[in-house]
Amino acid sequence: MQIRSYDEIQSWKKGIELTKKIYTLTSNPPLSKDWSLCDQMRRAAVSISSNIAEGFERNNNNEFTRYLVISKGSAGELRTQIIIAYHVGYLSESQYLQVLQEINHIMIMLGSFITYLKKLKASKTRKHANPPTR
Repeated sequence: MQIRSYDEIQSWKKGIELTKKIYTLTSNPPLSKDWSLCDQMRRAAVSISSNIAEGFERNNNNEFTRYLVISKGSAGELRTQIIIAYHVGYLSESQYLQVLQEINHIMIMLGSFITYLKKLKASKTRKHANPPTR
């Protein structure tokens, strides 16, 4: 199956859902009172889907892979911020566990996608490196 648009990518869709959840969480006290952390969390969340889209639109698998890695890094950044928000008492345990699970799922999806694209590149490289003999 060929992906025609980034909005068909499941990790992009999950990133959008997560971003909406982060905006909701950061709009409510006590987290909303920590403007700096809220801003960082929102920017990291937005970066997940944004980098998937930007990489896809570059129409180059090497660039796409690079942007997926950046997206996964943003998810890791957000994961750390969620852990901090929980440990300083801004999130309930259920909020923390739910968001953490969503982030982990996205990170697994991105990791799998990155691995797939790298294997695809390696198989294409091997085909060109060993042309059939006549």
